[in-house]
Amino acid sequence: MSKRFGIDIDGTVTSPETFVPHLNKAFNANLTYEDITEYDFLPFVNATREELAQWFTDNEAAIYKTSPLAPHAKEILQQWHKQHELFFISARSDKLLDVTENWFNEHDVSFHHIELIGTHFKVEAAKKHKVDIFFEDKHDNACDISEECDIPVILFDTPYNRLPVPSKVVRVHNWIEANEWVNNWLKIQS
Repeated sequence: MSKRFGIDIDGTVTSPETFVPHLNKAFNANLTYEDITEYDFLPFVNATREELAQWFTDNEAAIYKTSPLAPHAKEILQQWHKQHELFFISARSDKLLDVTENWFNEHDVSFHHIELIGTHFKVEAAKKHKVDIFFEDKHDNACDISEECDIPVILFDTPYNRLPVPSKVVRVHNWIEANEWVNNWLKIQS
């Protein structure tokens, strides 16, 4: 039974640790991945909101080009691609579509569709594409999507998303756990 998977990119398919070395270099910080306990980087760097936003705008393409793949994501996504539709829905700006597609191709990550919506609010995109399940690392996105779309959301555990979650949000620590949960869910669906 084929399903449509909605999948975030950054911090989900790519390593959630991606930004730490870039923040350390740019802001002369000494952060570790575990130090980033909020999704917003502002509390962790010596910069104004405007300075941080400008740095991000100036550097996001280069950061995304060099983002490491999350462990086991490629193998599992390749496996799912054979049986399900993979719709990658990201808050990245659509001006980064070439960078994003090139990254997917260079890392040999399978996909059916990539949509860069330019906002963290992904509920409308999830509804538009009629996804059956979603994969996310941002806590409020996971909660909103699960509640407003009434679908399960796999939340990849990070130091910045450890608030309580509703019942349809399933916290996993890696792609292997995500795959196990999905396999069990698919058995129940059939």
